[in-house]
Formats: sequence, structure tokens, C-alpha cells
Amino acid sequence: MANTAQARKRARQSIARRERNMALKSKLRTFVKNVVKAIDSEDKSVASENYKKAVPVIDASVSKGIIHKNKAARYKSRLNKQILKMS
Repeated sequence: MANTAQARKRARQSIARRERNMALKSKLRTFVKNVVKAIDSEDKSVASENYKKAVPVIDASVSKGIIHKNKAARYKSRLNKQILKMS
């Protein structure tokens, strides 16, 4: 257990950061999942609309340190490729 005031504060901060990071990561997954569902249902207009909503969330996750920039680029590239492949 934390014995000093500094250690107690750091413990509080880490709990707050963990909750915030978990919420942001969950939001990211939700937006990506919405795009994937639209792709699976083969509705190109809904898929591209959901993709446009997901891109800013993916980029925000990078700037906040939730995911790596290459992982974000991979998400965007793969989702966009699947949407473009739809007829």
C-alpha cells in the first residue's frame, strides 16, 4: 500500500487514468465495430458513413496515446479497403 502522500496521489491518478483510457478504448472499439457490422451487412452507404465517423475517433485515440499511430493507420487502411471492395 502507498505510504507517502506522493504515492497515494499517484495511486489515485493511475486509477483515474485507467478508467479514462478504458472508456476511450471502448469507444474506439465501438466505432470500429459499427463499420465492420455495416461491411458484413454489405451496405456500402452505411459502411462509408460509419467509417467517416470512426476516422476522427481513431485519430483521437492516437493523439491521446491509447493506440499506436501505425495501428490506427492499419485500422483505417483495412476498413477503407473493405468498403472500396464492396460493389
